[in-house]
Amino acid sequence: MIETTYEYAVGDEKHIEKIIDDDPVMINHMVLPKGECVPDHHANSYVHMLVIRGILTLQLGDQEPHHYPRGTIVNIPFDTFMRVRNEHEETVEFFVVKSPSPRLYGKHKVE
Repeated sequence: MIETTYEYAVGDEKHIEKIIDDDPVMINHMVLPKGECVPDHHANSYVHMLVIRGILTLQLGDQEPHHYPRGTIVNIPFDTFMRVRNEHEETVEFFVVKSPSPRLYGKHKVE
């Protein structure tokens, strides 16, 4: 078998899980019911958030929070402050793609 397959949680319960942690990429999967959040932090690599269900509430840096619906991909620069949460009724589900993997970012920093 040439390919590698990965599974991720399905359902409406809160999940924050690392799916892939290879050198070129890290992919996390998150499910946040209404009122749930991710701890505030700074982006530790180049980040893309792919919203696949619900509406993601995201505050970056000093900006006001923005709301990103299903079908949106949000690009976040390295070291940007992030406040990630769900302020809406519907559960939000999204993938976080970090490239390169944060453990390599400092070694292969792309300018």
